[in-house]
This record gives sequence, structure tokens and C-alpha cells, in this order.
Amino acid sequence: MKTQEDVEEFILHGHREYVPHVSLDCAIFGYHEQQLKLLLITYPALDGWCLPGGYIKRTEKLIEAANRNVKERTGVDNLFLEQFKTFGDPDRAKLSNFDEDAWFKMTGVRLTDDNWLIDQTFSIGFYAITDFSKTNLQTDYLIMKCAWFDIDNLPKLEFDHEEMVREALHTMRVQLYHYPIGYNLLPEKFTLSEIHALYETLLGKKLDISNFPKKLIALGLLKKLDEKRSIGAHRSPYLYTFDKERYDEALKEGVVLS
Repeated sequence: MKTQEDVEEFILHGHREYVPHVSLDCAIFGYHEQQLKLLLITYPALDGWCLPGGYIKRTEKLIEAANRNVKERTGVDNLFLEQFKTFGDPDRAKLSNFDEDAWFKMTGVRLTDDNWLIDQTFSIGFYAITDFSKTNLQTDYLIMKCAWFDIDNLPKLEFDHEEMVREALHTMRVQLYHYPIGYNLLPEKFTLSEIHALYETLLGKKLDISNFPKKLIALGLLKKLDEKRSIGAHRSPYLYTFDKERYDEALKEGVVLS
């Protein structure tokens, strides 16, 4: 939404285009150089930070809505997206610190009790992973700020989004053992130490540096190249790349890395 007119139309008549009382929220994790971050946003009339998300158009599939919302915030299309849980507690979306005057000043519309945005809303949680150095963060008329935060130093989150982050992080770490996530998080050619560091950072724990990469090789996910990277005296490790065909197959069928 780019203008106040867009916002007014959404608030007053959005139920014509979007499904009422069902939304989605996206935990977008960002990795770069052994750092793991989370993308957060702020809305007008709310003091705290939230996960990005939105409503589902009546004409789109659920995964299409999730991809649209992720692209709107990151500028990146077709990220790895995985649904992880639905949240529906009766009081999950209560606005205890909602500033009605600030909302009206921003939107020009008062929220009445019969508005389609009010009442209990179920939210479907998705998580995504991207290289945060390659994103182009975008706000709009209703998104005041959009920023990356270190996963171990998050601000207090609104609604039930702290629970969402815990669930998303847990699911992502479990699924790392079953899906070869990482194709877009590393350069085209990388060392075994680099992919080892990627998985350690995403999992938040130490992995056996001698055994873990061997599992990826044994599964046919990595191809050893006839190239080396010079990183210092007497240190020239071989470079590897993903076997894209096997990687795509493993994303569909799953693998076991543990």
C-alpha cells in the first residue's frame, strides 16, 4: 500500500479482496558470514516490533500469499518457505498499547468494533531463509520500519510473536536435518569449512567438522571441484558446489543428515 487512499480502501473494504480473520506471519531468517538475524517491522500506533505478515487474497494460494509478503519486505522472490504452525488463541491479537489517535492521524480512518480487521484472527506461520546482505528492505504506507536483528538480541515483540519466533526457530533447526537448506546462502563455490559454519550458525550448536560435510558429500549434494582457494600459507582447501539436480530432488523428497 503506497498511499493513504490505498490504506483507507484496505481498512474499510479489504474484506472484498482478502479473507477475513485469517492472516499469515513470516519469520524471515537472514544468514551472512556466520551471523543469523531475524527481520522485524513496526506498524503505526504500536510501540513494539512484529514479524512481517499480512492477509491472504481470495484469489491466491496460501504459499503465494506467503511469497508475496516476503518479497514485499525483502525484495527477494522465491525464497525457501516452509509453513510451521497455526496460531489461534482467543487473545493473541489484543491491542493493549494501541494508540488510536496516532492510527487515525496516519490512516484517516477510525477502527470501529464492526470493522473486518477487528475480532479473533488466526495466523498461519511461515519461515524463510535468505542471505540478508542481498536483500533490499522495503517499507510502505503502513510499515514504519523494517530492520534485521541479531537472533540472540531481539527486542520485545508484540502480540504472540515471541512464541512464533521460538516455534519457527525450532522448526527450522529440526528441518535442517531433513532438507538441504543453503543453496542461496553461500557463494557458488565454497569450502567445506564455509558450509560447516553455515550449519553451525543456523543450528546454534557445534558440529563435528570432520564428519558433517562428509554426510553432505555421501548424499550427493556436494560436488568437489578441481579448484582450490588460497587462504594463507600452506592452506589451500578444495572448493565445492551444490549438485543442483540432487539438491532440488532432496528438497522435494527430504534427506537425513543426522
